[in-house]
Amino acid sequence: MATAMRDEIAFIKAGWLIDGSGAAIQKDVQLTIENGMIRSIQKMAVPEAGRETTAGHFMDLSECTVLPGLIDCHVHLAMRSTTPRNNRPGLPTTRVHAVHDRIVENLKQYLAVGVLAVRDGGDSDASALSYKKNPPGFEVNPVHLCVAGKAWHRAGRYGDLLGRELSEKQTLADAILQEDKAVDHIKIINSDLNSLTHYGRQTAPQFDLDEIKAAVIAARRRGLKTMIHANGTAPVGIAVGAGCDSIEHGFFMGKENMQRMADNGTTWVPTAFTMQALRREVQAKGGDVDVVQRNLKHQIEQIQMALDLRVPIALGTDGGSTGVEHGKAVIREMRLLIDAGGSIEKVVQYASHNCALLLGLQRVGLLGKNMQATLIAVQGDPSHLPESLKQISLILIKGKQINSNNKIIK
Repeated sequence: MATAMRDEIAFIKAGWLIDGSGAAIQKDVQLTIENGMIRSIQKMAVPEAGRETTAGHFMDLSECTVLPGLIDCHVHLAMRSTTPRNNRPGLPTTRVHAVHDRIVENLKQYLAVGVLAVRDGGDSDASALSYKKNPPGFEVNPVHLCVAGKAWHRAGRYGDLLGRELSEKQTLADAILQEDKAVDHIKIINSDLNSLTHYGRQTAPQFDLDEIKAAVIAARRRGLKTMIHANGTAPVGIAVGAGCDSIEHGFFMGKENMQRMADNGTTWVPTAFTMQALRREVQAKGGDVDVVQRNLKHQIEQIQMALDLRVPIALGTDGGSTGVEHGKAVIREMRLLIDAGGSIEKVVQYASHNCALLLGLQRVGLLGKNMQATLIAVQGDPSHLPESLKQISLILIKGKQINSNNKIIK
């Protein structure tokens, strides 16, 4: 639930501003907000803290960093991060409203760290889709949802947990065109999971180039983008060659594929934290963490390469997968992107503007004139990010103020 500020015009003094474009941090600026839109951002004197003026309401955030609302581009809202990787044949059989209640709690965790939109990558019962159509209760969570419903995978291959297998009587393109669900994007699985026992082992593509290319064209006929789960050189190469919109995970895809992604403008969602989370689980069980650790190291090296090649990167956590907590994992993924060499300005861009472009969201993800006043503020200067996302001071969505527990601010 959200409530409008007391005045249609509001002034915010930001101690530091990261605008989401990747540009340098600005210090001591004033944002003027009118009717949910940013009318100006400029360096100038403002009224004293707490002072009401005839022009509007002043908010002093001079001890805070203001940045765009964040977006997680790869989540599974219906899934629990506490379910072991090898015990996940499908979504636990529970009543629909119980799964919806779980989704509500997961969305609260995203809101608590300043994530104001998520892109769901599918589940076997399309629970995220049914939740979006019929959210329970009277409170509508303000986190914007983009959902795939059920992902597509080849019969007999990995993917039951995330969706449904393709019928032998259908082509992938025909299945996409004939689906009558009002989904926001198409999710296709074109490889299996990474091995945790054999470093660098790759799996064969689930679909060939002609199949994926036809599927991408079919999705575009429906006005939809395609997100493709792909690890390894061949599965990623097929997805990129087919013109998909984003590569999900992309472990062991190699430099040649990254160069093609940079040339084509294909977005990469690395989900590096998944390996860090699995390392903790394997270690807790007394297992050999060597392969998992090497997987993570290789993915960090690929991110470093992608930064040099200027591959478009969008933040995604795979929230709900084993050990990847909804919401909190955003902080962990941002930290890994920084450790790989990304500046905080660039990492915020990956978690806001780049995600908004990928999701097709308008006037969000950037803080500038005539953009939505959809933003967050965190305690302290930018050097405390991303860990300071645990201390949200302000959330605005279209100029309306809420708190991280989705309660009305009087």
